[in-house]
Amino acid sequence: MSGVMASVDQRTQLAGRNRLELLMFRLGSRQLYGINVFKVREVLQCPKLSSVPRSHPVVRGIANIRGKTITIIDISMAIGGPPIQDIENSFVIISEYNRNVQGFLVHEVDRIVNLNWKDIHAPPSGTAAGSSYLTAVTHVDDNMVSVIDVERILAEVMGAKEDLSQEMIDKVGKTGTDKNLILVSDDSIVARKQVCKTLQDDMFFETVTAKNGQEALDILTTWADDKSPELDRLAMVVSDIEMPEMDGYTFTTSVRADERLKDIYIILHTSMSGVFNQDIVDKVGADKFIPKFDPDVLAEAVLEVIKPQE
Repeated sequence: MSGVMASVDQRTQLAGRNRLELLMFRLGSRQLYGINVFKVREVLQCPKLSSVPRSHPVVRGIANIRGKTITIIDISMAIGGPPIQDIENSFVIISEYNRNVQGFLVHEVDRIVNLNWKDIHAPPSGTAAGSSYLTAVTHVDDNMVSVIDVERILAEVMGAKEDLSQEMIDKVGKTGTDKNLILVSDDSIVARKQVCKTLQDDMFFETVTAKNGQEALDILTTWADDKSPELDRLAMVVSDIEMPEMDGYTFTTSVRADERLKDIYIILHTSMSGVFNQDIVDKVGADKFIPKFDPDVLAEAVLEVIKPQE
């Protein structure tokens, strides 16, 4: 297993180059699944689990790992499959999403592959709707690899804060500006809905959504080509970092390289943790980096640019 994780410490070198390392695993069949190594702390053989009364059905238990109590989620069950069998011989992927650490129970860990985000594609038509737990697919050695929407799993299992605090509601008021449009780019349908709910329902903005950086860039360049009034109304872009086709870093660099778009305010909004992210945000020219998902944090970041009407 140490060989599988040997490249984790080098993962920061890929950021900003439209590349990622994908940790591939199986859930009891030949089908390969993937998770970005950016999110992975370590992989280990499944430790002894303690049951948790009245926990979510896909939580197989908790484990004490390096002095920290960690919830272990059966990914197979979480996406609608059968429970992982033979737990003692299975593996746990310890990961950090949205500033929380959890373990994902998988049957078998395969290896890490280095890929270009251009080779990661949106799921086939018909599979990315409400019932799908995939954010992307790719091919490795002629095998299809499905990238799981972990944010959706965590929202369903752990819950997520969805509403602004009363203190933030009092701050928001109503925006007194003609720039009342925000472009939201994220490959997770759950993440897009969370962001749009805050911006639309609580902050009174209109939103346009994109599923990846390339789609967001196409929207902006089309508006620029057509001299569309939407570009004049655009207050900012709120973009995920990890996305198929084009990641948020490359998207930001591309926007800054276009004279017509270079002054657009860009917030990078991501479930990745680590101080290296802020360094790369500065390098590519984004205006702000905020972690997912806290509606108050998002609202505060927006209000730094768009002052509420008194």
